[in-house]
Amino acid sequence: MTVAPGSPFGGLKYFGNNFLTRFEGSIVNAPVLEKLSLIDTPGVLSGEKQKLNRNYDFDQITRWFAERVDMIILLFDPFKLDISDELSDVIRILKGNEDKIRVVLNKADAVEIQQLMRVYGALMWSLGKVFETPEVVRVYIGSFWEAPPRNPDTAPLLQAEMDDLLDDLRELPRSSAVRKVNELVKRVRLLRAHTYVLHELRDAMPNFMGREKKQRALCEEKEMANTFRSVHRKRNLPPGDFPEIKKFCSIAKELDFTDFPRVDGSRLKNGKLVEALERAMSEDIPRLLESLPGLTAPGAAGIMVGNQVAGAVAEPDQVYK
Repeated sequence: MTVAPGSPFGGLKYFGNNFLTRFEGSIVNAPVLEKLSLIDTPGVLSGEKQKLNRNYDFDQITRWFAERVDMIILLFDPFKLDISDELSDVIRILKGNEDKIRVVLNKADAVEIQQLMRVYGALMWSLGKVFETPEVVRVYIGSFWEAPPRNPDTAPLLQAEMDDLLDDLRELPRSSAVRKVNELVKRVRLLRAHTYVLHELRDAMPNFMGREKKQRALCEEKEMANTFRSVHRKRNLPPGDFPEIKKFCSIAKELDFTDFPRVDGSRLKNGKLVEALERAMSEDIPRLLESLPGLTAPGAAGIMVGNQVAGAVAEPDQVYK
């Protein structure tokens, strides 16, 4: 699976043999799978089984898949609604990919209408404690197997819900292109923020004495937040474009700030590379969007390439803490 020509799973080989010996695949001659690959993860452990060692890095592998897939489906059983510690950890690992998540309450035809309402409410309450977002996650109710829903009272509702989920799956090949452009925009904006932050840190370093002391001070989270805030104000960058401070500081303290490139320095071709980056966001990406079927403008795809919308996300003091 990982070494086959054209396989999208080549990156998984770095997770070692303990994982690769358990990673299996099957090629099926089915029209619905012509532009779609389905990935079934191992069941999330609960109870005493949570203490068992999987012998591979389950969290990192989950993150690897979450960053690359177009849709993540979380399956729940109406008779097993408890969210274990491991499942809570998995959901937290999915942070940043909330727009990909679909929750499915399966086997819903096995309960009566009144009980289904209670089960649905209990599931929403449990999910609300784990998902750290103000938006309510969409929950599809259905009975996904070869037979139609068994309960005639809930059958119309379940069928409509299952049709909605299947419609979402059918749209994946088309929406995948939009998602890839969204990811490109996000990376470009993050790269731009990194570039200006490194420039700011380089300028803050003394020319001769006291470099180590100054770098240690700049790597403090409070001081780094001030640096981010300064870049935000000078460059008019949206707060949401900046990296997570704690992770940034942990990596930055291992580097030499005097090696960081200046925006107007020779390593960035006296600012020409940054200008090219800005031009890509203002001209090249909108042209790319126009070439996608059914899309004529960035707004149609829900993609932000400028600062106007993102700049209103939050005030710097709310973000850089």
